[in-house]
Amino acid sequence: MASKKLWCALALGFLLPFSCAHTDFFTSIGHMTDLINTEKDLVVSLKDYIKAEESKLEQIKKWAEKLDQLTATATKDPEGFLGHPVNAFKLMKRLNTEWGELESLVLKDMSDGFISNMTIQRQFFPNDEDQTGAAKALLRLQDTYNLDTDTLSRGNLPGVKHKSFLTAEDCFELGKIAYTEADYYHTELWMEQALKQLDEGEVSSADKVYILDYLSYAVYQQGDLGKAMALTRRLLELDPEHQRANGNMKYFEYIMAKEKEANKSSTDSEEQQEKETEVKKKDYLPERRKLPADRRGSSAATTTGTGTPGTSWALSSRRTSGTSPASFASWTSSPTKRSRPSRSWQSPGAWLSGYESPVVSRINTRIQDLTGLDVSTAEELQVANYGVGGQYEPHFDFGRKDEPDAFKELGTGNRIATWLFYMSDVSAGGATVFPEVGASVWPRKGTAVFWYNLFPSGEGDYSTRHAACPVLVGNKWVSNKWLHERGQEFRRPCTLSELE
Repeated sequence: MASKKLWCALALGFLLPFSCAHTDFFTSIGHMTDLINTEKDLVVSLKDYIKAEESKLEQIKKWAEKLDQLTATATKDPEGFLGHPVNAFKLMKRLNTEWGELESLVLKDMSDGFISNMTIQRQFFPNDEDQTGAAKALLRLQDTYNLDTDTLSRGNLPGVKHKSFLTAEDCFELGKIAYTEADYYHTELWMEQALKQLDEGEVSSADKVYILDYLSYAVYQQGDLGKAMALTRRLLELDPEHQRANGNMKYFEYIMAKEKEANKSSTDSEEQQEKETEVKKKDYLPERRKLPADRRGSSAATTTGTGTPGTSWALSSRRTSGTSPASFASWTSSPTKRSRPSRSWQSPGAWLSGYESPVVSRINTRIQDLTGLDVSTAEELQVANYGVGGQYEPHFDFGRKDEPDAFKELGTGNRIATWLFYMSDVSAGGATVFPEVGASVWPRKGTAVFWYNLFPSGEGDYSTRHAACPVLVGNKWVSNKWLHERGQEFRRPCTLSELE
């Protein structure tokens, strides 16, 4: 019962921002569940619309068949046909009245509001920013968990309940989004996947010419001139008049000729040859340089016995400078006992007070009983739902010496300890990792993690640096309580050893 009440409180916490303004849907599974119901309602409405339109088309069809016979007779002998005064009158009537009625019938919305309903609902639909954010999340998951494009496209992920796959058109769209971000590494991966699926016979609206156009440019930008030329030749086989491809091929041939000429000269130094002939490669995904070659999306994902990707915490912790989502969670002004949000946090959250709910009050009491720390000076219970690829990059919960005013507005000192609840099971990914000590904790509903952020002396414990790995498959709900120094003087007194 308590659990149901807590979920009720959580639902209320997330309904308010959703109803007031557009939300970044991709940052929260909780927000996206509303879209599922919206889409279901629209499908029902669409089916009604189809039935009504089929009935309308049947009427139009009968009208067309009748006029087909009539005009066939009339055009054989127009003057003789119009010599009958009834035919002349009916022709005037049809063109003046009946064709107008037919026009109104064709334009009429027979479903009593599907189109107007669609117009109203569209204002609550995801926008381009949401689609881009979801695409970036997929690319982030691909890198973090070492997934090759075929594995991700075929939907072969651990722990999935509802298997889904990406079409060639979907892969093309992912490649285009990467391209707009000047991320030519992922552009190449996903354009190649789209091309592969088309070569395998997939029927799609995606055009090989467009795919090859993007792909050849992405490959060229990464410095592989030979491959760029081969792809451009393939493009020209499909469309010999392609203006850009013809221009690119001439340029590539010019560069290649210069390269051969330079190689013939024994007097030029190797360094000079590189400056004259090398097509400069700009890496738009700098964090890739930190990963071993076999961890750059070139091999299939591995899984452990629990269905969790076999990727070590060290890999995730290295990706501190990864691509950020299009936007971050929107926050209202923070009242007392609420701390500033971190911009590295890619999931929206809500704050729940003990006085607002007896369930939250009991949770606070249990935390106090279990930790022995006073919760009266703690921040309110924070609840978060992680969306597609949702993660929290490596960080400290406590305010460091270069952040003396981190919690000044609270007036309760630094964060002495953290209590983290896992409120849902996660099928794959989503672990909490502590890179400094090599520890990782996998989410399991009903469990919690507790640690001290400060030594008894008040100095920060830098081994508590932690992060939340991206959720690969599933839905991650967590809640946490940050406890502060004030009120703990007799509950956790200083010791004789400064760093004990």
